[in-house]
Amino acid sequence: MKKIMVVCGNGLGSSFIMEINVKKALTEMGKTAEVDHTDLASARTVQADIYIGAADIMGQLDDGSRTIVTLENMMSIPEITSKLQPHLA
Repeated sequence: MKKIMVVCGNGLGSSFIMEINVKKALTEMGKTAEVDHTDLASARTVQADIYIGAADIMGQLDDGSRTIVTLENMMSIPEITSKLQPHLA
């Protein structure tokens, strides 16, 4: 099972909302994955198959070794779905 880590600056409100939306998107796609959320600093040491978050945050996490999904609108389930789909096939 894939592990998806939702990342935001502090690992509190916005990442929790994104986690809920990622779970909704997965349900709509008929996919399952382990989904959790964390702050940017902790994300550097957490192992996951996919890291997802706002573009400004994810740029700081992208070191070339991680699968990074950047969102323009973290509330948009269609955007989350379209950007996650290629990584879950």
